[in-house]
Amino acid sequence: MIVKIELPPLPYKYNALEPVISQKIMELHHDKHHKSYVDGANAALEKLEKYRKGEIEIDVRATLRDLSFHMNGHVLHSIFWPNMKPPEENNKPGGKIADLINKVFGSFESFKKEFSNAAKSVEGSGWAVLAKDEKDNLYVFQIEKHNLMHVAGFKPLLVLDVWEHAYYLDYLNDRGKYVDNWWKVVNWDDVEKRLSGD
Repeated sequence: MIVKIELPPLPYKYNALEPVISQKIMELHHDKHHKSYVDGANAALEKLEKYRKGEIEIDVRATLRDLSFHMNGHVLHSIFWPNMKPPEENNKPGGKIADLINKVFGSFESFKKEFSNAAKSVEGSGWAVLAKDEKDNLYVFQIEKHNLMHVAGFKPLLVLDVWEHAYYLDYLNDRGKYVDNWWKVVNWDDVEKRLSGD
């Protein structure tokens, strides 16, 4: 039996990230876009369950592609929301994540530049991701859409949604300004917890 996935609540009020991200965007992004990924994943799971019981025939390849797209959209958004908190100027990491960033990238500013460039240069819609392997080595990746160029086996610690629905109402086509402002709302405590396995 397949268990349906559910839309997680935001860990803060819709207006908590203003002025970096508006209440209107948060309402649309969470309640409409993220919910559509949850609904799409559940629809694909329901199809697969009926197929496994012999009740229907399906295009397995297309259904699995649909599941991959929607499930990854759900998972990435479920990391994205707690990865953010109310804005703070000069927002920087501390603890183990700061030490690892300095070790791997040379400095926080060097990491920030690489991650920002990854986010700004995603072709079309997608994500920038800071991930770790089993030995706590850090990597910056791009994910196109939700499920293309995804590297299996790496744990996402910090994700940034650069689909237009994440910023267009506030920044129009200026993705760069959105990315630059987003650093003010990064929740480094959440990133640290993910690094530690929580």
